[in-house]
Amino acid sequence: MIETAGRFEEVTLMITHYNRSKSLERLLGEIKAAGCSFSAIVVADDCSTAEHLEYIKGLHQDYDFELVSGPVNKGLGNNLNKGQDAVKTPYTLYIQEDFTPLEGFRTHLENGLSLLKERADFDMVRFYAYNKYPYLKPYQFGFSEMLFKWWYPGLDKFAYYSDHPHLRRSTFFQKFGRYLEGVSGDKTEFSMMMSFLRNGGKAFFYEQHKSILDQVNSADEPSTMTRNRWRNSENFFVRQIRTVYRYVNCYTGLWFGKS
Repeated sequence: MIETAGRFEEVTLMITHYNRSKSLERLLGEIKAAGCSFSAIVVADDCSTAEHLEYIKGLHQDYDFELVSGPVNKGLGNNLNKGQDAVKTPYTLYIQEDFTPLEGFRTHLENGLSLLKERADFDMVRFYAYNKYPYLKPYQFGFSEMLFKWWYPGLDKFAYYSDHPHLRRSTFFQKFGRYLEGVSGDKTEFSMMMSFLRNGGKAFFYEQHKSILDQVNSADEPSTMTRNRWRNSENFFVRQIRTVYRYVNCYTGLWFGKS
């Protein structure tokens, strides 16, 4: 229950972090400036350097949060798992450290939370995406129900789940399993995306998907996600091979993956 405006008693803010402590500070500051407070804030750190960890510890002077770290970098899946394990509230707001809230963030979060409370059959509310999801049914407050059928045209329909900022039930693992560890970040996200679809996950999507949060990668703290050249190549033949591979990979993952 939201007891006062901007106070989210049933929500924990979970932030994943790796070697971008100034970005983390900016996010915490902007969340506070937006008038939002939470039952708890968990910062899941993927074994950042000593310099960044020292800086984060200094942030405790201005912000109240729990730092969950470890001695070894075990990748995105492990970081998401240990962060979620630290959450004790019914709902989790997940944001990576390189995002910052925009005007109206608090209202959109309040609306998203009300949708999850109203619709017990829904698992998450998505606040951001690189591209608009192709199959949507308008619902309320600018949010739409995401629709998925395996026979819908195109590959973009598979991007139903995403690691981009979202609000979800903290019982997420009970329905969809834990994040895959020991693989690349892309494979971790793909694995959860397939699990979400196979297990009947349902989500709301904000249609103006870049108006709630902005992703900021500065020159001082650029993105730490790396992808191979094959994935990003614009060569015509490589793109055709990549498209065929994606079709095979997505449908195989959907129909024959482990639930």
